[in-house]
Order: sequence, then structure tokens, then C-alpha cells
Amino acid sequence: MAADLEFDTMGRDATRRDSRASELSMLTAHDIYLFREGTHGRLYQGMGCHLVGNGGGEGGASGASFAVWAPNAARISVVGEFNGWESTAHPMQARADGSGVWERFVTGVEHGQNYKYRVVSAHGASAVDKADPYAFFTEVAPSTASRVWALDYNWKDGAWMKTRTRRHALDAPMSIYEVHLGSWRRGGDNRLPTYRDIALELAGYVRDMGFTHVELMPVTEHPFYGSWGYQTTGYFAATSRYGAPQDLMHLIEVLHQHDIGVILDWVPSHFPADAHGLAVFDGTHLYEHADPRQGFHPEWNSSIFNYGRNEVRSFLLSSAFFWLDKYHIDGLRVDAVASMLYLDYGRKDGEWIPNRNGGRENLQAIDFLRLLNESVYRDYPDVQVIAEESTSWPMVSRPVSMGGLGFGMKWNMGWMHDTLDYMRQDPIHRRHHHDRLTFSIWYAFFENFVLPLSHDEVVYGKGSLIGKMPGDSWQQFANLRLLFGYMWAHPGKKLLFMGGEFGQRREWTHESGLEWWVSTLFEHAGVQRWVRDLNGALRTEPALYQLDFDQAGFEWIDGGDAAASVLTFLRKPKNGVAPLLAVCNFTPLVRHNYSVGVPQGGLWRELLNSDAGVYGGSGVGNFGAVEAAPVPAQGRAHALTLTLPPLGCLLLKPDRSAGRAK
Repeated sequence: MAADLEFDTMGRDATRRDSRASELSMLTAHDIYLFREGTHGRLYQGMGCHLVGNGGGEGGASGASFAVWAPNAARISVVGEFNGWESTAHPMQARADGSGVWERFVTGVEHGQNYKYRVVSAHGASAVDKADPYAFFTEVAPSTASRVWALDYNWKDGAWMKTRTRRHALDAPMSIYEVHLGSWRRGGDNRLPTYRDIALELAGYVRDMGFTHVELMPVTEHPFYGSWGYQTTGYFAATSRYGAPQDLMHLIEVLHQHDIGVILDWVPSHFPADAHGLAVFDGTHLYEHADPRQGFHPEWNSSIFNYGRNEVRSFLLSSAFFWLDKYHIDGLRVDAVASMLYLDYGRKDGEWIPNRNGGRENLQAIDFLRLLNESVYRDYPDVQVIAEESTSWPMVSRPVSMGGLGFGMKWNMGWMHDTLDYMRQDPIHRRHHHDRLTFSIWYAFFENFVLPLSHDEVVYGKGSLIGKMPGDSWQQFANLRLLFGYMWAHPGKKLLFMGGEFGQRREWTHESGLEWWVSTLFEHAGVQRWVRDLNGALRTEPALYQLDFDQAGFEWIDGGDAAASVLTFLRKPKNGVAPLLAVCNFTPLVRHNYSVGVPQGGLWRELLNSDAGVYGGSGVGNFGAVEAAPVPAQGRAHALTLTLPPLGCLLLKPDRSAGRAK
């Protein structure tokens, strides 16, 4: 009781000293209205900590405004380096509008200082120090304090920003390189890289390899490094492990200057229960559901957001806009969407609560996702929002106006699982699994699909991509090149996790850099060169990207040759004039005189051959070109007689110059 009296008496004195508190509130009545309505997308502009006065930069400022949502708190004070972490120095005041927002202006606060909110619950719990949910920067883990920070930055990526609309159109080429920043490369003594250290090297490498985008595994602040960022505590804070916010901005700017887009992994599905974080924030289950059947995620040991609480919706919506507004992010890849859509996700009977209709759909999460996508595409029609959704939920990437969820694209997890399962088979048995390859075309155009070979496939004992391939070393490399060739020829945008592009043999670990030394070996360098050339073809051949999401862009020639384990199909551009022929031989046998029906006569040139010697192959092919004979085959008036390389992928295209010469 004595401590409470001291807090109240000294708090009143401190309040009189900082009488400007209400005058310097960063939140208007309209902000509060939208916040409580669940539609505010820019809360970070008023909530959290904002320097006020002399520039708000590293040179210092006259003070800072603080605002935090904690409707069930009895008392809150701002504690930090500027007041010796004393609860009595700067108590906060609850707004009179009943919003549950507490505010305070504190003089003498300087850029870079550490702070937290000391929260005493109205339910009698002891004081708990909480990080600022809206903080722009934090201490380096395992420390957990928020840091006073301004986000000023002089961006120099205007040329990129002006071209985003065409680069992110559904008929544009997209090849995504998925990166975990802390393990792409490491410095001496296995040191983590910094955003600035890695910027030029990463941008140069990605551009040289021909990828159009980088997808960053979450760089939002996270306490446990082994979560790879998927257990987020800082929804507005770039992780301090790699540097300051402006350093991440520099990395993104450099990528843009190298014509590389940046997609950010974003996790609105769950958050960790660390004491300094969002969990039980004001002594109650504020951001999460109280009932563990709704609010606890059994697979990830984490808390689930309460999407039915409007203030939580505004918090998450504002987080999404924050990265687009302040960091020039070109897209959001929304993690674990399936866990948001289903109330019984990862649960047994009796461990979940049905919705108001008695069903398993999370109606509140569905409403939030639709709001998110409609809002983002309204303000940023030149970005993409991509769902990692692993079920058959319909119309994920269809507009809300049509009854869809409103995402721009969706990961094709079915294609990934079926294809890897097929590729693991010994070639002698693949004829019995042929439908694993052909089934994906039945649903390929139901959604706007991204074909992912992501980090999830090369961890936790799953081995590396090349380690999944059967046979001796030569066959493993040939199979990996064949897998990539088939993937790049298949309808859909492409995503490949780092290390796969040069056939790293070691399973990925976040504790060290990639196995770069193997990329100097001939076979590994060959795979790397193959991926580079596939990306080159993707960028320059409209048939490989213009109609990724349209049935008109794909045509089977023969998808049923299970006995030979061969697939032949056409990819077609919008004008239909210059199709590409893909031929994939999934056995180690050279197939001579293999007849393939084609839609036109004349010379067809080998655009790419995965068995070429330069890629580490055996050099079997068709001497660069084949003349289509006027012989009917597979319902077409002309046919190519090809030599199919072992475990090889061929891409051929009509030689239009030869046709004009004739």
C-alpha cells in the first residue's frame, strides 16, 4: 500500500511537470474511432513512441510522446533510460474517451534510449514490464527493451517504385529467391551479417542469377532466433540482430537499385507468449483469446490473435501497411493462412470451439483477411499479397467482390508435395507414380499459384533438395536439374530457397552460412548455371510467364506416357505466335527417335537442354535444332523426332527467322 501511495503522490507531481501531455497527443478522435472500428491502417503514426521537438533525429529532441492500448490496466508508467527505470517518474494517463489508450509526453527523451511500459493490471496482478507493441526498434536479443527511434530516410529507389505496377502484374515474370538473412553468408568466426554488409553482395548475386525478387524470411523482431522470425514480438520493428531500421532500408534500396523486388514474410497468425510481448498484455488476454481452445496454438506453442476484437484488427492492419509505407516493401507473403482459416487447425475433437453456425471456419479471421487484402490493394495496387495456404480452401486468390479472400497469389503446396514425392522415387518405379506430375494441371488455374521449393523442405531431417534425389551422384545432379527445368516450364510463378540453386548437400541450418564452397565444384556450378539460364529464359520468353494463370497458356501434347515417364507440353504467350515446347524425360535412359507432335512446321531450336555439358550433363541432345516434318502425330500436323537426354529437360521454340528466310 505504501508503494501505491508513493506512486500516486509522485505521479501527480510528475504529471504537473509535464502538463503538455494531453496537448501533444499524436492521436485524434478520428484515429480512436477507426481504431475501435477495426479499420485503422496507420496506427503506428500515433501509437507507440514518437520524438517531438528538435528534429526527432539522432541529434536529440525535446521529448517524446508515448501511447499504448491497455484497457484493463490500473496503472501504467513509461520507464527507461531517461528516468532511471522508475515507475513513479512518468505515469501515463488513460484517455477520457474510454478507448483504453494511455498517453504521456516525456521531456528529455533522446533518440536511441531504451524504454518499456510498466503495467499494473486492474485485476490485481503485480507490475510487468512490457515492450512497446508499436516500437520501431528494440534492443538486441536476448535483451527485450524497446528503443526510441525515428524512421527518417532519404530513399533513392524512385526508378524502381515507378515501375512496380508492370513488374507485379499477373502477366509479368516472377522468380523469387527465398532468403534467411542470418544464414545466407556468415562473416569470420561465424558472425551474423549486417543489413548493410550483405546489401551489395546479395543484390549482385540475385541479379546475376536472374531472380526477379527476394523473399525475406521474417525480419520482424523475434526473441528466439531458432524461430527464424516466425515467432514475432515486434510487428513494427526490424530485428536489431542485423542492424538499425535505416540499415534494412538501405538493403531494400540497394535491391531495388539492382532491379530486385522485396517480399516480406509476415506472420499475423500467431505470436509467442514471452513475458515482455503481447501475451496477457494488460493482465488480461488482450490480443489473444482467453480460452485456449481458441487462443493457444498447440503445434507452435504460441498465442492466436483474436480477430474478432476490432482493436486487434487495426493493430495487424497497421503492421501490414507499416512495412509498405516505411520500408518500400513490394509484397507480403502471409504465413500460415490455413491456421487462421480453420478453428480446428492442429486440434483434435473437443479441442476447438465451432463458429456461430456450428462450423470449423474462423469467420472472424476470414473477415480480417478480406479487409487486409482489400485495403492493401486499394492503397497499393502495385504490390502483391501472397498466401501460404496449404489446403483446398476455394478462391484464396480471387477478389473479395467475387467471394474470394482477395489475395493476389497463393503458394501451390499440392504441387510441391506431389512433385517432390515423385522425384524421390527410383526412376524404375516412376511409371507407377506418373499422376503425381499430371494431377497439378487439373487445378493449376483455379488459383494464381506460386510454385514453392521453400525452406520448409530442407530442414528438420528432410535433407537438402539434392539429397532427396535418387541414384548415384551423377543421377542426383541430373534429377535436380530436371526438377528445376520442369518447375520453370510449369505454369505458375517460381520460388526457390537459397542453397538449392547450387545443390547444397547439407541440410539448411540457421546457425551457419550456406555451403558456398561447393558451388566452386563442377557439378554444383553446373546446377547454378542451369538455374541462371532458366531465369534468363523466364525473363525473355513470354510463353513462360504471360499466361501463368490462364488455361490458354498451357496445352498438353502428351501427359499420358507413363510407360516412358515422359511429359510433353506447350507453354503459350498471349499472342500464341511463339509457343515453347517442354519435354521432360524422368528416366536415365536415352530415348532415340521420340516423336512429338507440334503445332507448326519449320525449324525448332533447343533453347535449353539440362543435359548439356556446361551444366554437368552427358551432352546428349539434338545438335541445337530439329526440323518439324509434315507427319501427323498426337493430333497435330507436324512432328519432331527427338533424342531425349537421360533425366533431362528440353525447351524448344520455333525458329521464326528461319521461317522468314524461307
